[in-house]
Amino acid sequence: MSDGMAAKLNSGQGQERSVAGRMLPRFLRFPDRWSVATVTIAMVAAAPVFVVLYLAIGSGGDIWAHLSSTVLPRYVRTTLALMIGVGVGTLLIGVGTAWLSSMCDFTGRRIFEWALLLPLAVPAYVVAYVYTDILEFAGPVQGMLRDAFGWSTRRDYWFPEIRSLGGAITVMTLVLYPYVYLLARAAFLEQSACVLEVGRTLGRGPWRGFYSIALPLARPAIVVGVSLVLMETLNDFGTVDFFAVQTFTLGIYDVWLNMNSVTGAAQLASVLLVFVVVLLGLERAARKQRRFHHTTGKYRPLPRYRLKGSRGTLAFAACAIPLVLGFVVPALVLLVNAASHLEVVVDPAFHMRALSSFGLSAFAAILAVMVGTVLAYGNRLHPTPLVRAATRMSGLGYAVPGAVLAVGVIVPLAAFDRTLANVIESMSGVTVGLIISGTLFALAYGYMVRFLALANGTVDAGLAKITPSMDDAARTLGQGAGGVLRRVHLPLLRGSLLTAAVLVFVDCMKELPMTMILRPFGFQTLATLAHQYASDEMLAQAAPAALSIVATGILPVILLSRAIARSRPGESYKEKRQ
Repeated sequence: MSDGMAAKLNSGQGQERSVAGRMLPRFLRFPDRWSVATVTIAMVAAAPVFVVLYLAIGSGGDIWAHLSSTVLPRYVRTTLALMIGVGVGTLLIGVGTAWLSSMCDFTGRRIFEWALLLPLAVPAYVVAYVYTDILEFAGPVQGMLRDAFGWSTRRDYWFPEIRSLGGAITVMTLVLYPYVYLLARAAFLEQSACVLEVGRTLGRGPWRGFYSIALPLARPAIVVGVSLVLMETLNDFGTVDFFAVQTFTLGIYDVWLNMNSVTGAAQLASVLLVFVVVLLGLERAARKQRRFHHTTGKYRPLPRYRLKGSRGTLAFAACAIPLVLGFVVPALVLLVNAASHLEVVVDPAFHMRALSSFGLSAFAAILAVMVGTVLAYGNRLHPTPLVRAATRMSGLGYAVPGAVLAVGVIVPLAAFDRTLANVIESMSGVTVGLIISGTLFALAYGYMVRFLALANGTVDAGLAKITPSMDDAARTLGQGAGGVLRRVHLPLLRGSLLTAAVLVFVDCMKELPMTMILRPFGFQTLATLAHQYASDEMLAQAAPAALSIVATGILPVILLSRAIARSRPGESYKEKRQ
């Protein structure tokens, strides 16, 4: 047999194998490296959640019996009450202000369109510090009341207790309502003007048109917004700790560090995961078979109701009150306190802590964006059931409270450290301590797991806008999958990558429960520094750190407000401002 015939025979056999490979079912084909990398990275990101579930079924002695007979019922009642109160409050404020700023015309509407998002830049625990300092017995409000009416003790008058469940509900509502406002306003802006005008011709006034037409159409977005609020409520640590409200998050921290029971903390975390799963299930059930599509590609400016006189004043007040209480008052108090303690601002130790906090958050943001890009691109290349399922599981961290993830992060890392230390000691006789756990790497890994869904979702949305024909064109020019990503997608994704990095960076700056548990000994971020000072009743010293966190959160808020203002197709930006 000649060499030419042998080459043709081998080529034909290769083609037959290639055709046979393509004829195999997708799940029987040998996975390529992108699929393997996507599934592996996704499992690494989802590992802390599975570790918590594994630890929860372990034996913790009688700790679970003790918890269930003492503190568990109180944790359940308090957590449910907090979720219901915050959910109802954010629903009323978020939907009401979204409707007014989108569908009504009154004095100040253009300012409220973007300003109502500003409380999103302020962590809930910072607002808790501010209002405790203002409203407590020794604060200026009660002091002025005593001076004005001649009161001297608490027995002479009644004043609501800020450090209570009601205070926590109020503070968290003022900070979290922008989640509902954000999605509800976007839903209102995307609605068809024709549908609303048909409602008017059928006798639907402003109130009935809102209740019977606009609100049902926006219901899926509103449900998602409320679900995000409730998950943020479950994750909160600083507010409930400062107000001494016994929730699951505070209980996990207490059982783990004070009772020294990892299993008990994991069991409490598993119960909290049930809350999260129920929330996600209710959110999906609420959106099931409730999808609304536009039947026309033509869009006209939305008809706005002109509010004058007393109605305009009420609309202005309805938008101004949550903005003033949720952002203006806390920001002014922090500015005054920071100005009166400039020695803290110029202190080199404060600068080092701020740089450490910025550097750690930036590193975690870059890590999350890199991992999110790999997952999104792997899912684009090979959207097999396994890859899709793994990608979804990698996003579980965003729906899980930081205290729960901290349990899942520290336990496997500590086990890895012990194993590695034993190997090093047996080989060299040198005793080493902790290598990974208790380091900045562990904290950055926890941040990445917590906010990976945010980065992955932003990058995935950007990839969805790139037509697959560009991938095919790059392949015909000899580029592999990696070359297509590097030369085609990354340049086109600069905006999405920057947006994802900024959002993750800001969330890392504000994250408190995970930082409190995973940080190295003696390491301080701006969040832990503010919490430490405030816990010691030193709000003035906490103001510079808290104000720095607020300042970093304003940029993404501005980006979000501009994106919402331009979300309605068919209109120019100038038309939307009119």
